[in-house]
Amino acid sequence: MDSRTSRIIKRTRYPQQAKAEAITLIRRGESIASAARTLGIPRKTLSDWVKAEIHGNMTNKPSNSAQAATIAQLQQELAQRTLERDMLVKVIVRLARMTE
Repeated sequence: MDSRTSRIIKRTRYPQQAKAEAITLIRRGESIASAARTLGIPRKTLSDWVKAEIHGNMTNKPSNSAQAATIAQLQQELAQRTLERDMLVKVIVRLARMTE
């Protein structure tokens, strides 16, 4: 057995909060290398997180489906309120014409 095959690579799993904190540092203008040193995260790992964030596929986003449901609900409510407003405007216009 040679030394290359006996190496075991341990993957570290970082909590979503650590990923979010790292991305926040980058957004504030800190370099990837500096943020990686500050947080004790490999530069390549942080670089991958930034790329994933840019492309919108950051893993382990727990609220993604909840956000989508909330957005859909808000869009539905907005459509209802817009319809109600338009109906009220029509009624007001008709009332104004009747009083002339």
